[in-house]
Amino acid sequence: MAATKTVEVEKKVPSNTNDKMVVGLTGGIGSGKSAATSQFAALGIDIIDADEVAREVVTLGSEGLIRITEHFGHAILLEDGTLNRAALRERVFNNSEEKQWLNQLLHPLIRKTMLQQIADATSHYCILSVPLLVEGNLTELCDRVIVVDCPESMQLERAMQRDGSTKQIIESIMASQATRKERLAAADDVIDNSKTLAFLNEQVLTLHSKYTGQ
Repeated sequence: MAATKTVEVEKKVPSNTNDKMVVGLTGGIGSGKSAATSQFAALGIDIIDADEVAREVVTLGSEGLIRITEHFGHAILLEDGTLNRAALRERVFNNSEEKQWLNQLLHPLIRKTMLQQIADATSHYCILSVPLLVEGNLTELCDRVIVVDCPESMQLERAMQRDGSTKQIIESIMASQATRKERLAAADDVIDNSKTLAFLNEQVLTLHSKYTGQ
């Protein structure tokens, strides 16, 4: 069963103007956010995925891509005019000023798009799936916060297997994220993903029933 802080679903006062219940979902790298999100989607729940939104705001012809091209030059683009993400990562990786400029450009665009998608959602509640929900102070947009949780050793093993990355790279990513303790402190509901996929799905169903009052 899903671990929760409260028995009843008590709504916070999120900083969005939508009456719809917004459930934030987060977790560290390798925790199983995508598996949980997919299960909510299979139940007919609208998903606002921050990673997808981040890609959307820099698509061809978008304000984000136009501004990035003006700032970094056309060398930041691929032959088809789309963003060369690898080149952009290289430009900002060890340059704090450029990284700050990029964040100041993209974060408001991402937030605006997510709020619009929340407003457009039609399901009983919607899931706001954000890897850096806690780090980005986006919990303020949510009525409830779900943290998908597992031991850090399991995060490391899963992420290495999934991404084919080295232990050093995954550990570096984990170090840049909120700690497990910090995420759990922000949680209203916790999905334990230290066991099987069936166990995760069972917890999602329990939370779905609670959120819909069924």
